[in-house]
Amino acid sequence: MSPDAYLQMAETESEHWWFRGRRDVLRSVLRRLALPSRARVLEVGSGTGGNLDMLAGFGSVSGMEMDETARRLTAQSTGARFDIRAGRCPDDLPFHGERFDLICFFDCLEHIADDVASLERMRDVLAVGGKVVVTVPAYQWLWSTHDVHLHHHRRYSRATLAACAAKAGYRIERITYFNTLLLPLAIAVRFVDRLFRRGESSGDAVPSSALNALLYRIFRAERHWVSRGALPCGVSLLAVLSAK
Repeated sequence: MSPDAYLQMAETESEHWWFRGRRDVLRSVLRRLALPSRARVLEVGSGTGGNLDMLAGFGSVSGMEMDETARRLTAQSTGARFDIRAGRCPDDLPFHGERFDLICFFDCLEHIADDVASLERMRDVLAVGGKVVVTVPAYQWLWSTHDVHLHHHRRYSRATLAACAAKAGYRIERITYFNTLLLPLAIAVRFVDRLFRRGESSGDAVPSSALNALLYRIFRAERHWVSRGALPCGVSLLAVLSAK
């Protein structure tokens, strides 16, 4: 991601409806995994640290982040309470000889040129019986200036994400779209951006407090469905993987 994107993330991820709603959905999904009581958790591409406190509810958390600015912002916002190491997938993995019960790629895989090799490499640090949880943006036809600004390589379909995981040697335990209720809004926003040929994407800043609260309630309501079943469409995809 660009340095500006990291700074914007640090400023908004504690309040923005999308970050808050996604954390609630992910927390609900993780609660249903058969993790050890004090699991070792790794977030790949931990960014500016917005997910770390949520993940700490499941065990001891480490992070891997290639950007120095993001690591510095994480240390500032969390009081340096977490073990965040410099590294990047697939070639620079800083956790040699360590094993994790849960490895998370939360909207990270789309930033990596070789997604298959990156997932495959993480099997080196996945504990026996461990889980990998992946979220990615859905539908290449939703590609926009937002994806360009964030340096995405691709968006995924259910089929392309499943194929990526299978090629990397994983068993797909479940896969589902999510952020389903707000898909019509996302389509409308993309259409307006394209119609007016906007150089910046809409929706990155925190909206008004009333709208932010409404969008958050709509998004987080999906946690009940996503944690138990599969949704047929959505702005994002989630997969739970285990090693074959």
